[in-house]
Amino acid sequence: GGWSRERAGVAHVFAFWESRPFYDSFMARSHDRLAAAQGGTYKDLQAKLFDHRFDVKTGFEPRFTDADVVRVAHCRVREARVDHFALMQEKVWNPAMAGSPGMVRGLFGEAPGHEFLVLSMWQSAAEHGKYRAERVERLSLRAQTDADVSALAGDIVQLEPSWTV
Repeated sequence: GGWSRERAGVAHVFAFWESRPFYDSFMARSHDRLAAAQGGTYKDLQAKLFDHRFDVKTGFEPRFTDADVVRVAHCRVREARVDHFALMQEKVWNPAMAGSPGMVRGLFGEAPGHEFLVLSMWQSAAEHGKYRAERVERLSLRAQTDADVSALAGDIVQLEPSWTV
């Protein structure tokens, strides 16, 4: 994880689980003890569990040593547009990101309630900025993103190497 480049004092922490049983075991055994030890170190905590749906670019690995920034997009999608949204992610957005210099890898995840997460890892904020400036508006029109998405919350996260365990 790391700190938001756009919102002061906002941190993002990403956790990746080998399987749902491992996650469930952690929640049943260790979570409360660890959470209690961190009491008072944060406010306004929000947590969301997404299931991996597919990779962006190559086989996703939760390895952060070769990236400096992460772009995270949390999308709420209109129920009637879920299939279209996922198809456009796979056929329009993923190839565009994968072909961008500086894009390392990413993932597309889904949560109940028509919520999706697109997490993309970039070598630098400058490389992500080139992609964003040159392509996002055109790709959004092609993918009909406005028709699919009812709410979008996104951020650019400057990774903190010391946070990786």
